[in-house]
Amino acid sequence: MRSYHMSIEAALEVIGGKWKCLILCHLETGTKRTSELKKLLPDITQKMLTQQLRDLEQDGLVIRDVYKQVPPKVEYRLSEYGKSISPILEAMCHWGKNHLKQAEENCGHARV
Repeated sequence: MRSYHMSIEAALEVIGGKWKCLILCHLETGTKRTSELKKLLPDITQKMLTQQLRDLEQDGLVIRDVYKQVPPKVEYRLSEYGKSISPILEAMCHWGKNHLKQAEENCGHARV
């Protein structure tokens, strides 16, 4: 196990980056197929989506369900452990809304 100076380093290693929080937010609303996630995240490459899902699965936040059928069907859902991050994601969304409001106000003041 890697050594950390602050516990937030461990959290950022698991959910950091541009895509992981967005993937987790989309999975909060229910199970998704890879193609559904790709449509919800149009700017992500297929390779990056696959890698991020693998990382989240390896860290225990996401469960990958494979159905043996033709064509193969794969779905992703939050694990119970993954659901524990929901309050953090909600807090980040709330902070983001406030930040956008603050940035708008600051821009408005700068123009006066």
